[in-house]
Amino acid sequence: MSKQKTQQPDAINVEEVLGKSEAFILKYKMQIIVAVAAIVIIVGGSMLYKTNVSEPRAKAASEAIYQAQSYFAAQDFEKALNGDEQGNMGFMQIIDEFGGTPTANVANAYAGLALAQTGRYEEAIPYLKAFDGSDNMVAPGVLGALGNCYANTGDLSSAVSKFIEAAKVADNNTISPYCLLQAGLIYEQQGKKDDALKVYTQIKEKYFASVQAMDIDKYINRVK
Repeated sequence: MSKQKTQQPDAINVEEVLGKSEAFILKYKMQIIVAVAAIVIIVGGSMLYKTNVSEPRAKAASEAIYQAQSYFAAQDFEKALNGDEQGNMGFMQIIDEFGGTPTANVANAYAGLALAQTGRYEEAIPYLKAFDGSDNMVAPGVLGALGNCYANTGDLSSAVSKFIEAAKVADNNTISPYCLLQAGLIYEQQGKKDDALKVYTQIKEKYFASVQAMDIDKYINRVK
């Protein structure tokens, strides 16, 4: 099956409110999902190997996910989700057959990311929500991806909530300012200038070494 292209929904139409650069960001091209996917592949793969070698069922699950991960890395999201003609499992089957294992947990994240990449944001949400992580890279990245999905389905309140949560959990110069900027732009869309000012100021003061902080003053000045 050929790959589906990411759809660009009309749920968030802000061209008349914000400038072109901000409108581009709010159309959610899934940049953070791509970055998170790479982290999941690297960190998740290492975690699975260390965790599962001693338990047969868990080991079988970690071996089964390898081909799906490869398809995901190659952006063949349909095969990553549903498997291939050679009998290799996709993330969906792994979640069904190996529920309760660390591999199935990671497969939830992968499945949600793959669905989001193909524009199926509503379908992606329950899988991203099912992922259980507590680290400061993969977990906030998945929360940020969840925020993207909510935004693309028009649920701006949930989107802001997840972006703020992701920024707090990550607390780093990569994910946090990105998510705070998304939250601020949505606050602007909602007419909540005070809330937007708060998150923009946080970028300026706490994440001053980030890329987003380089031109954050224009956002701050706009909402003052």
